[in-house]
Amino acid sequence: MKNVIVILGPTASGKTDASIELSKFIDCEIISADSRQIYRELDIGTAKPAKEEQKKVIHHFIDILNPDEYYSAGLFGNQADGIIHNIFYRNKMPLIVGGSGLYIKALCEGLFDEDIDYDLDEVRKNLTRKLNERGIEELYNELASVDKESAELYKDKNPRRILRALEYFYATGITLSNAHIEKKEEKKFRTKYFGIYFDREELYDRINLRAELMWDSGLEAEIKKVLEMGYSPDLNSLNSVGYKECIAYLKGDLTRARAIELTKQNTRRYAKRQLTWFRKNIDILWLNGGSSKVIAKTIFEDMKFNS
Repeated sequence: MKNVIVILGPTASGKTDASIELSKFIDCEIISADSRQIYRELDIGTAKPAKEEQKKVIHHFIDILNPDEYYSAGLFGNQADGIIHNIFYRNKMPLIVGGSGLYIKALCEGLFDEDIDYDLDEVRKNLTRKLNERGIEELYNELASVDKESAELYKDKNPRRILRALEYFYATGITLSNAHIEKKEEKKFRTKYFGIYFDREELYDRINLRAELMWDSGLEAEIKKVLEMGYSPDLNSLNSVGYKECIAYLKGDLTRARAIELTKQNTRRYAKRQLTWFRKNIDILWLNGGSSKVIAKTIFEDMKFNS
């Protein structure tokens, strides 16, 4: 059975740098497991690899959709599985890099019902807001349009059940009525997980610095351009840390200083949720962060020894 490498960790931990360094040791192609880097136009706020870095090694799942197009962990898992086998066919190593735990799980293990609570905060907020503003009838019609079987089952229009069915669909891309979540998927590859670790204080310093750099590097101009292209500020793709604070600033709801501070604060909270998710995976080999060259060499030596 062939091996697949995963480099994971919280935001701002240096995953991209480590993956580029590792590509110097291993003939690989990178699969980005990031739920925001898939969108075109959203570069600074998603910390995409620079164009120069993308030229050094083939990257998949970056800039594949417009900001208003739907995507999910389930779709990613299915599509990336095919990409992995194509990479194997080219006699290269698939290198999965990212911090979206649900995407990594969907690809490497398959999704289970207990996994869906992860990354649901924004989905749940949007659906709850829609319920409060427009009522259960509109949500029921929305469910009927994506999952007729569940809508038929929930004719009583119980809000909790309708919300759950929609949450499941928007998180996974799989209808609740068609979900088969009792058994693990049998994968035709073996996954080797490597996580990048920093102590909390150092990680938070890195996050704060990244947030400041994002704003100084043109985050405002980036989001202005996207909005001027006609995209709604309420899109799921823009309802993420950095973009939502910048949009609030542009609307006049926040001062620039407060928006930057909230970007830092909310990014730290997101990193905490990422780490909580990753700690459930006992197969992750955690490596001390700092030097991307040392991390890459450690992964290379481990793969060479244990292959």
